[in-house]
Amino acid sequence: MSAEAPIATIQRLSEFVGRTVTLRGWMHHKTSKGKLHFVQLRDGTGFVQCVLFKKNVDEALFDRVGECGQESSMILVGEVVADERAPGGYEVKVSGGRVVQSAEGYPITPKEHGPDFLLSNRHLWLRSKRQWAIHRVRDAVIMGLRRFFEERDFVCFDPPMFTPNACEGTSELFEVPYFERTAYLSQSGQLYGEAGAMAFGKIYTFGPTFRAEKSKTRRHLTEFWMLEPEVAYATLDDAIELAEDMLIAAVQYVLAHRRPELEVLERDIAKLEAIQKPFPRLTYDEAATILEKSAETEFVRGEDFGAPDETVLSNAFDRPVAVTHYPAAIKSFYMSRDPEQPDKALCFDLLGTEGVGELVGGSQREDDLDTLLARIREHELPEEYFQWYLDLRRYGSVPHAGYGLGLERCVGWIAGVEHIRECIPFPRTMYRMEP
Repeated sequence: MSAEAPIATIQRLSEFVGRTVTLRGWMHHKTSKGKLHFVQLRDGTGFVQCVLFKKNVDEALFDRVGECGQESSMILVGEVVADERAPGGYEVKVSGGRVVQSAEGYPITPKEHGPDFLLSNRHLWLRSKRQWAIHRVRDAVIMGLRRFFEERDFVCFDPPMFTPNACEGTSELFEVPYFERTAYLSQSGQLYGEAGAMAFGKIYTFGPTFRAEKSKTRRHLTEFWMLEPEVAYATLDDAIELAEDMLIAAVQYVLAHRRPELEVLERDIAKLEAIQKPFPRLTYDEAATILEKSAETEFVRGEDFGAPDETVLSNAFDRPVAVTHYPAAIKSFYMSRDPEQPDKALCFDLLGTEGVGELVGGSQREDDLDTLLARIREHELPEEYFQWYLDLRRYGSVPHAGYGLGLERCVGWIAGVEHIRECIPFPRTMYRMEP
């Protein structure tokens, strides 16, 4: 391309007002009126209206664009004009360009499509404006989280995907052949993260995890991304405060970098701006009392919270709420007990607002060797597979704590998306492993 028409992206058109630029993208939508084509072009960074006036462009280009169907690829050259009436505030008056490929019969039309059809065409559905907005929010959430931990001197620490055993004795695991033995897809990087914390002080793991729970709810996927910090010399309160600060940082980063996308999603910005400290905190017993008075759940004290219970608690506050001190009997073997209430675990769940439920779950980890070994035996876990984990208590054990954040739930919460299957590029569920 000539120096007079530099290649630009739609999100940076404000830098080129009054100049002629080259845009490379796809036709999202087109309206034709006589000697005018109004092309809504998308390039992955945004959407902009490009106007082709027959007398201002080559006749062959005008006719070629007129024949193009949805998602035809094209390169357009034109002047950037500020226009408050135009989507995004800018318009491009086209003077030249070419059609790269004229597409016909694009299957995802502006009409309504059912979720199964859209999921079967996920590779194309990702091009829609709503999905574009969701996944750019996801990108910003990831960037905001990584920056948060970088600024606090955490080390990114990568755990293995193959494990010889379960991190917890509760969730079902995906078994995979591993040469002459059986391995499992990781359900959490936590145990390995604890090893990292003893080596580096403060670490976080961030990667895909796998749960074979036969759940059909809008809050579950069989493959999802999890961020899990672990901190040496940390208590339960330290972990809660870190999680609160992390959520605020993620929300603020999205608000600073993805407002146009939030507008596409019709997200209530005021509700996100309200995510500020202090966050309310409840004990499990206090939360149980709230639930027992609610007509929306059938909660039984002593049991873990289900989705309806979390929804009731989430809706009770305008900012996330931390619930602490669950009954130890319903929690994992690695959680410390409260010395003043031995039947309670030093753990917490951080529930998001607007009924979203659990965003973060964490605890202070058991740091005493004999106690942890007894717990492994109580849970009837294969002791031989945990010897390396017990070594962390044999050699320089210290109080430490951490938590896990489900990325897709966090993205859905910030973006205001009800079903987390829209919050991952290619969702995997009980009934879907394609495309």
